[in-house]
Amino acid sequence: MELPDVPGLRPLTARSVVLSTLLGAYPPRLPARSLVRVGELFGIAEGTIRVALSRMVAAGDLRQDHGDYALTERLVHRQARQDHSRSPATRPWPGDWEIAVVTAASRSPAERTAFRARMAGLRLAEIREGTWLRPANLDRPLDVDRAGCLVLTGRPDGDPAALAATLWDLPAWADHARRLHDALTGTDDLAASFMVSAAVLRHLLADPVLPPELVGADWPGEPLRARYEHFDARFRSVLRTHLDVP
Repeated sequence: MELPDVPGLRPLTARSVVLSTLLGAYPPRLPARSLVRVGELFGIAEGTIRVALSRMVAAGDLRQDHGDYALTERLVHRQARQDHSRSPATRPWPGDWEIAVVTAASRSPAERTAFRARMAGLRLAEIREGTWLRPANLDRPLDVDRAGCLVLTGRPDGDPAALAATLWDLPAWADHARRLHDALTGTDDLAASFMVSAAVLRHLLADPVLPPELVGADWPGEPLRARYEHFDARFRSVLRTHLDVP
């Protein structure tokens, strides 16, 4: 397997193979034999895949039903976020920012971790402990627990582009996006294509999806999405043939 020249790209673990395959399946459910065949692409033994399946069922990541393995509700939500990241709904930006301030007196470590994951899923960034914000250009509700969080709308006094640059490492995201864009060449190496596909989807989840006014016309988010849609159609067709599924 020849890997594209993308930093951080490496063969997947058994768990990652199972998870990535099911996140890309509709519905997210496949028989064990299909998941074993994907593992074979990476030289992962059947027994190793089956051990990973058992552990993921025990951990609540998967459920087993008549020989098939399916994502549980939490990971179905992750699949929905992943799909949304491929074509996020935006609206014209009037210059306002969403601001969420934690007001709860105390939270358990688990609650803090869950809240951070929720904020990241909503593409907000933390400017200081308990204060999260982003430009109000996403066409979606700011769905947070209003009992422990104050939600406001405001505008910065200074340069909004400078503020965005302090919240996200935009050059790093853009550089990696361009490398992934170049790696989407439609290679016949199914394992390499699988790895690149998974890497693109992870990277799109981390795209802050900022207004063009803050990132410029050469922001690589939309070119990456457009090329990925063409790549994914061919990749999924080849993968379904390999797995012998409709």
